[in-house]
Amino acid sequence: MSKLETAFRKAVADSKKLPEKPDNATLLQIYSLYKQATEGDVQGKRPGFTDMVGRAKYDAWAKLEGKSADDAMQEYVDLIESLK
Repeated sequence: MSKLETAFRKAVADSKKLPEKPDNATLLQIYSLYKQATEGDVQGKRPGFTDMVGRAKYDAWAKLEGKSADDAMQEYVDLIESLK
């Protein structure tokens, strides 16, 4: 496992123990960076208009299309560190 992957795994664990809950925009950023780092570009259909949360998550993830897993991991680590 690379140093980056180790740091990413630690940041994922740390994200569950933040001193206060981040705002919704930050939560979407955390979610989308995690998904891009672990699964790559968004796939599947965009949720319908009745699924507001699903749509917001899909859209946030879709904005990261083309970003490499390593870049997404590093941004995730940096974001979680800034929230501690």
